[in-house]
Amino acid sequence: MLRAVLSVNECERVVGQHSVTYVGENFPAVADGQAVADDFAVISFHPNETTSQWRPGYYRFDSDLAKINEALMQLSR
Repeated sequence: MLRAVLSVNECERVVGQHSVTYVGENFPAVADGQAVADDFAVISFHPNETTSQWRPGYYRFDSDLAKINEALMQLSR
């Protein structure tokens, strides 16, 4: 489900509070054969949206979804 479209700066504000892992250029399988946290989110960076910190592809960050939602809500204030 698409939850939010963020600028790189907004994304850094949300993701900076959570553990982030680069998972590659293809959308990740839910488990990818590894033990996973109960809640997580996936962020995608298009090649023309990348910075020196963010390469193209998908990132997974593990966090309680309520905390992720709270961080997203803080952006609108």
